[in-house]
Amino acid sequence: MKRLTEFFAGLCLSACGLTALAQQPTEGVMQPPKVLVVHREFIKPGKAGAVHVKSESAFIQAMTDAKWPTHYFAVTSLSGPSRALFIMGYDSFDAWEKDNLAMMKDAKLSAAFDNAALADGELLSGYDDNVAVYREDLSYHAGVNIARMRYFEISRYVVRPGHRKEWEALVKEYMNGYQKGVPDVHWAVFESVYGQDNGGVYLVFIPLKSLSELDHFSAESKNFEAAVGEAGMKRIEDLTASCIESSQTNLFAFDPRMSYPAETWVKADPDFWSTK
Repeated sequence: MKRLTEFFAGLCLSACGLTALAQQPTEGVMQPPKVLVVHREFIKPGKAGAVHVKSESAFIQAMTDAKWPTHYFAVTSLSGPSRALFIMGYDSFDAWEKDNLAMMKDAKLSAAFDNAALADGELLSGYDDNVAVYREDLSYHAGVNIARMRYFEISRYVVRPGHRKEWEALVKEYMNGYQKGVPDVHWAVFESVYGQDNGGVYLVFIPLKSLSELDHFSAESKNFEAAVGEAGMKRIEDLTASCIESSQTNLFAFDPRMSYPAETWVKADPDFWSTK
């Protein structure tokens, strides 16, 4: 319970929420995509860092040569198993399909990807792809200038079968509490629908400009508890015990060297995104 409260408290520390490659920038603020595709690579011991960066550069070069319009960015793990996540966002499943079909029809790009994947595979102990949909109803002030962020805290919640409504009620309890006591809160929730992580799995992304923001989580948790009050905290505790089967939180760092960012991102922060 304490960890869950601290997690939601941390949401108010920066312009949080996700993500990924949405199409509605307003002064650098981007709204979350409707469909989130995450390619996850698990790295063999000793094969992370510069070795993996070099391998991934082949994919970036292929995309650059093709002037491919779909962009992605990479984050690498600071906790848990050694892994890299490659994040892509789409407006719809139809848009995702059209992108896949276009890549299949581009013989040069497909061949370049096949060659790059063959070399990259030697560095991996495994990989998978997961697809999630944006839950706007469970998100709060989700826009963020993602190009200026440097880290993600990603939390994964597994909701017990048959307890979806209680999970939704729990998140909305937090929404109401922060609106009363700590109004400058931002987060985005995605529900996993395809891949290893689907079936009652919800992902919450918190972009961070600096890890120093984590130092304030406990203090903000106390502010939230004071705003909600004893009765409100009791409701939250009861819902948490009832609906959450398990949860896990990990930290990831943005890696521009393995990313294929949009030109708007590079212009927003060239010193960071131009690093290769």
